[in-house]
This record gives sequence, C-alpha cells and structure tokens, in this order.
Amino acid sequence: MTMNLRLPVLSSVLLAAVLAGCATSSPDVVRRDDAQRQSVVYDAVLLSIRDVKIDGSQSGIGAATGAVVGGIAGSTVGGGRGSDVAAVLGAIAGAAVANTIERANTTEAGEELLLQFSNGERRTIVQGKGQDQLRPGDAVVVIQTGTRFRVVKAPARAPAVVPAPAPAHTPPPASVGR
Repeated sequence: MTMNLRLPVLSSVLLAAVLAGCATSSPDVVRRDDAQRQSVVYDAVLLSIRDVKIDGSQSGIGAATGAVVGGIAGSTVGGGRGSDVAAVLGAIAGAAVANTIERANTTEAGEELLLQFSNGERRTIVQGKGQDQLRPGDAVVVIQTGTRFRVVKAPARAPAVVPAPAPAHTPPPASVGR
C-alpha cells in the first residue's frame, strides 16, 4: 500500500472505531432523551451478580466506511478489469475488517443482577458495570425510564423524624392583685 493511501485508510478505520465506541449500557450514563423525564423507582435487594460480556453493536457505519476505503484502495491495484475486481474484493474485505473493529470496540464488561423486589418477585437485569461496587445483599433501586432499566445502590435512608414532645401543660399564671 502506498504512503498516500495509508493515511485515508488509517483515518477511516479510526473514525469508525471512535463512532462505534459511543454506545454504552453503564448505569452511570443517561441517554440525552431520558434527561428531564420522570422515571419510576423500585426498591429491591441484590441477590447475586454474574459477570457477563455485552456484545458489541454493528451499526453498519464501520462496514460502510470499510467498504468505501477498501474499494478505493482496491481500485488502485492493477488496471482495467483487474482493477474492478480488486475494487470489489477490497470493498468486501474493508467492510468485514471495519465491521469486526466496530463490534470489538463496542463490546463491554457487564453484570447480570438477580434482584428480589419488595413484593417478593425476582427479576434479572443486565447492565454495563458502573461506578457503584454492588454486592449481594445490597439494597438497590431499580430506575425504569420507558422500557430501559438501570440498577444503582439505594441511597442511605435518613433516620425517621420523631416529632418533638408537646410541651408539658402548665397552668396559667395566677392573676396578680387578687
């Protein structure tokens, strides 16, 4: 590959990797369209955690970019009919390589959380690892926004406010000058 062709190929692959790396399922990241929306919050207890790998996305951006770059690179090989064949093969190879890069860059470490809700019901939720170090037995809250759920540690509960005792009843002062 010539030097003047390496730069566009490298920059296109890097661009595809950066664009593909924007997706996450971390409980610490809230989607823009979920901001300023009311969510439903459920109390639960974390029963168990299992590490999982969340499969990467394949948006098609990487494959399309790879196909274009591969096609252009392939068309510079040979001449005439051979150049056309090289362009097609380059597009196919470029799409496959860039698609693999996109998928690898969007794969993330996750957790499968087994939860027991206050009504006794059990459910699992898979999410990306967040900042909270969750442990079995932790009190958690499940936040539902639309069809998406995330699990975070429950905030520490404030002690119950006990009303101050009523002041002792004292008889009114005796009138002066009786």
